[in-house]
Amino acid sequence: MITKLPLWILIGGAVLAFNAACVNIIALSGFTHLSVSHVTGNVSLFSAAIAQFEWSKMFFIGASLLSFLTGSILSGVIIGQRSLKLGRRYGIALFLEAGLLFCSFLLFFEHVYWGQLLAAMACGLQNSMVATYSGAVIRTTHLTGLTSDMGAAIGNWLAGRPINRMMLGFQAMIWYSFCGGGVVGAYSYFKLGYKAMLIPVGIVFTAALFYQIALSKLPEKRKV
Repeated sequence: MITKLPLWILIGGAVLAFNAACVNIIALSGFTHLSVSHVTGNVSLFSAAIAQFEWSKMFFIGASLLSFLTGSILSGVIIGQRSLKLGRRYGIALFLEAGLLFCSFLLFFEHVYWGQLLAAMACGLQNSMVATYSGAVIRTTHLTGLTSDMGAAIGNWLAGRPINRMMLGFQAMIWYSFCGGGVVGAYSYFKLGYKAMLIPVGIVFTAALFYQIALSKLPEKRKV
């Protein structure tokens, strides 16, 4: 059972959840009206498009789903499906995500659909980059599984069973960070349009810089 989480995981989880929500609400508010940070709802829309023989919509939604998958594949290539550990190549993944989001901003600004695909790819990369810590699954681009885990923990607590309060608090922090990112993203989009995408670009790029600086101070034997 996790009794303590490193500060870099606490801050990183909150920042990345905020970032994903910001990107997602901008995509939803824009001309595509399609999520980029999670898959379940888009699969439902994809199914509905098939049932109604809306081939163009099926193509656009399917391309977005494949882009999220591609981002996850990139994460597997760069980092691998391993537990969180300071010293791994998260900085490279974050710089790549920042690049994808910046290109997405340029394309969204011109109302080019490829912006949707690059944003979805960035979210897939981020979601798979943050995998597990001490056996606990950590996701930062959607809240379905996290909310279910929180509900189960609260239910166990109400039933008088022991729960991992540390993990429940961390999950709640991610939940509220995602919600806050959505608020900031929506407000920024309504004020700035697609220029609001520069906010998550800046967040991820800054996170990558901080991580690389921290990594440079680690002993060589701890770098993976």
